[in-house]
Amino acid sequence: MTTPSGIGIGWRPEIAGFVAGLPGLRFVEVVAETVAPAGPLPPELAELRGRGVTVVPHGVKLSLGGAEPVDAARVAHLAGVAAAVDAPLVSEHIAFVRAGGLEAGHLLPLPRSREAVAAVVANVRRTQAELPVPIALEPIAALFDWPDDELDEADFLTEILDATGALLLLDIANVHANARNRGGDPAALLDRLPLERIAYVHVAGGAEQGGFYHDTHTDPVPAEVLDLVRDLCARRRPPALLLERDGCYPPAAELRGELDALAVAGGFPVVT
Repeated sequence: MTTPSGIGIGWRPEIAGFVAGLPGLRFVEVVAETVAPAGPLPPELAELRGRGVTVVPHGVKLSLGGAEPVDAARVAHLAGVAAAVDAPLVSEHIAFVRAGGLEAGHLLPLPRSREAVAAVVANVRRTQAELPVPIALEPIAALFDWPDDELDEADFLTEILDATGALLLLDIANVHANARNRGGDPAALLDRLPLERIAYVHVAGGAEQGGFYHDTHTDPVPAEVLDLVRDLCARRRPPALLLERDGCYPPAAELRGELDALAVAGGFPVVT
C-alpha cells in the first residue's frame, strides 16, 4: 500500500489557488462529504490529480463511534470518493456525530470503555468491507473525559487498531489539546502509541479561551505543537505531515511560513 509522503495541506476551495501554486506539494486531504463521487471533481482538485498529487478523502460524518451501525449510503459515498480521486487510503474519526436520528454537528468523544471499543470495531469492519482502500482512524480532541472510562487513551486506541487492522491518523494538535484540557503527558502517550501504524499526521493551530485550549484550525500552529512534531519524529518519523486550516486564512506568505516551519520540524523537504 502506498501512503502519502512529505508535507501536505488540507484542500479547501478558499485556498485552492494557493495550493495549486505550491511547487513541491506531494499530497492533499479533502473533506469527503464535499465531493460528489459521481460528478466531475472540482477543477482545481482535478488539476492537482493530473500533476500526480495524492488526494486523501477525509470523512467527518460516518459516526464510527455511534451505537447504531454506520449508514450504508455514507459508507458508499466515502468509497465512491476514494475511487474518484484514486486515493491510496481514506480517513475518518473515532467519534460519534449522531444518535437516535439527531445530528450533533460536532465530533463527540466516546467513553473509553470496552463497550465503546466493540461499537467502533464493528462499525470500522462494516466500513472496511465496502471500501476499495484501507482506512486510517483519527482520535479527536475533546474537552472532557466520560466518568465510566475503563481504558486510557493509548490502550483504547491500540485495542481498536489491533482488532480492525486499521491505520492511525495521529493529530498531534489533538494530542496537545487533550493534554491541556484533560490532563496527561503527551510525551508518555507518544511512547505508548503504535507509531508504526501511522499513515500520516495532522498538524493544526488552536487558541486558549475560557480556560480551555480549543483546536480551532483557524489559528497559527503554536510552538508547543511544533515541539510535539519534533518529539514524534525523534521517536519514529511518520510518512507524512499535513497542515489543517479551515478558515481565517492568513496571507499567502504566512501560510507558506507555516508549511515551511512544519517541514523543518519534521525533517521534510519544503513544498513552497
